[in-house]
Amino acid sequence: MKYIVKIDKERCKSCQLCIEVCPSGVFKISNKFNKMGYHYVETFNEKSCIGCKKCIIICPDVAIEIYKK
Repeated sequence: MKYIVKIDKERCKSCQLCIEVCPSGVFKISNKFNKMGYHYVETFNEKSCIGCKKCIIICPDVAIEIYKK
């Protein structure tokens, strides 16, 4: 099954918990800044997402959503 991972870059505070918990390595830190001055997290390997939702559960900023394609 394929998944779409959406990150609200303006909510992300770059805690990197999603990077640590993701078993598929879907996330990385962006070189760009959001309005709060954080290097937000972005997807770079979205095709490998298995839909476990660990990132959604651990994100303290509620910045991640996952949808089935």
